Amino acid sequence: MESLLYISALVAAIAFAVLVIYLVRTLKSANRTLDHVANTMAGLEKQVSGITKETEELLHRTNRLADDLQEKSESLNTVFASVKDLGDSVGQVNQSIRHVSDTVSFQVVKQSDQIAKAVQWGNVAIDLYSKFKQKKEQNELKEEKGYER
Repeated sequence: MESLLYISALVAAIAFAVLVIYLVRTLKSANRTLDHVANTMAGLEKQVSGITKETEELLHRTNRLADDLQEKSESLNTVFASVKDLGDSVGQVNQSIRHVSDTVSFQVVKQSDQIAKAVQWGNVAIDLYSKFKQKKEQNELKEEKGYER
């Protein structure tokens, strides 16, 4: 029985040795995996650092662009205010022209009888002048014919 006890102790020792061998292999494999993960993490850390730097630069550029847009927007506000003032001025000029036109139209309607009379007198004067000129030409022709005979 004692031999059975030695055999069982030997089997247990062999089993323990096999277990230790497999445990060592598993731990070495885990160690390699952890080293690989550590290297990957270091690479990721470098990449994240680079991305962070680029993101900061992009943020600074965006802030400068926003400031530039703000300045240009303020400049455009001044231009739009000037254009509005110009539009108001043009509106006032149009209103003045409309007022003058209305006044002239009213005066024309109010004095249309006088204008008609003035036109009639003008026509009479032109007729008289034409007749006078015709008579004068006829007299000159008669005098010329009288000299030739």
